[in-house]
Amino acid sequence: MQNLKIKNIPTILVSVDFGQSDHAERLQELQLLASSAKLQIVGIVQGKRTKPDSTTYIGSGKVAELEHFIAQAQAELVIFNHDLSPAQQRNLSLGLGCPVIDRTSLILDIFAQRAKSYEGKLQVELAQLEHLATRLIRGWTHLERQKGGIGLRGPGETQLETDRRLIKKRVKILKEKLFALQRQRVLQRRSRRRTDIFSVSIVGYTNAGKSTLFNRLTHAHSYAADQLFATLDTTTRKLFLGKVGSVVISDTVGFIRDLPPTLIAAFRATLEETVQADLLLHVVDANSANREDQFDEVNKILKEIGAETIPQILILNKADLSELSFGSESCIRDEYDRITRIRLSAKTGEGIEFLKQALIEAIAEHSKKFYEKSIDTETIIDGCATVQELF
Repeated sequence: MQNLKIKNIPTILVSVDFGQSDHAERLQELQLLASSAKLQIVGIVQGKRTKPDSTTYIGSGKVAELEHFIAQAQAELVIFNHDLSPAQQRNLSLGLGCPVIDRTSLILDIFAQRAKSYEGKLQVELAQLEHLATRLIRGWTHLERQKGGIGLRGPGETQLETDRRLIKKRVKILKEKLFALQRQRVLQRRSRRRTDIFSVSIVGYTNAGKSTLFNRLTHAHSYAADQLFATLDTTTRKLFLGKVGSVVISDTVGFIRDLPPTLIAAFRATLEETVQADLLLHVVDANSANREDQFDEVNKILKEIGAETIPQILILNKADLSELSFGSESCIRDEYDRITRIRLSAKTGEGIEFLKQALIEAIAEHSKKFYEKSIDTETIIDGCATVQELF
């Protein structure tokens, strides 16, 4: 799989409406993804169908229309807002005379462009190779093994078999390297657990403002920009909160609807920071028309990685873009007097005091439970303390 490293490639987007209620939002998201990849959108082709065409996904009539549009706009790339089968992708590329990729390939390419750390690059390469393995078309010809000479030529190894073998070998190496890094992270988490340091992970939909909030809280300098998947690598910093001590805060990769399964699998080790957290700060763009769908999509992925039971505080970010003023309604508590929802602006810092207060209360409650658990454990080990002696 080749990365789209050339900027401003003339690109046509294709989106088919199968009767979904969120078709317009999905198309808008594809446009944002293409812009994040630095592609020049020269046109959008839309259509309606009851089901995908097995050969070309959009049908022969729409392919002819798309071919005419490509010639007219001088497009060099076509991106489908759907997952294409290997056969459909091959048929479309041959029929249209230009590269055709699907939504998954685009997201993988953006991840490849944005990965900065050693581990992030390994994870993205693994996801790309596992995706590529399902749609090999003599992709690695330059790696073909030289076979025999005069009198030694046999059937040998077909190019497809060679590609698969090379990919399988590389995937094994990548998994071994990622496993070693995962072991290091486990040891770091054990060290934090021994000292009972409260752990918080910032999660949310891509471009909701997670990195901006992380920088505001920890005075870090993580890259933050108004684009999808601005940062991919998990960053961890300590935040000192006075008498209650310190908290470890992790900034994680953003989520998106229909996130490629290969990416979820590749980033599972990184996402374990989320699974092991004591508290999740679920950041939502309060001004997005699709905030409820985005909120549900993030919770769906959290469930997939086993983090659905971790307590959450909902952070309604970008409140500086709203006409509502900050006040008592910016901090909402539940029936147990726990802060469950905060409206703030990570950009301006308004409302951050509510979040710090929520963290202080959460740490205090966690410390109390840890202390009670320690007493219970000592009681069992000693075997001499009675229930009366505990009071």
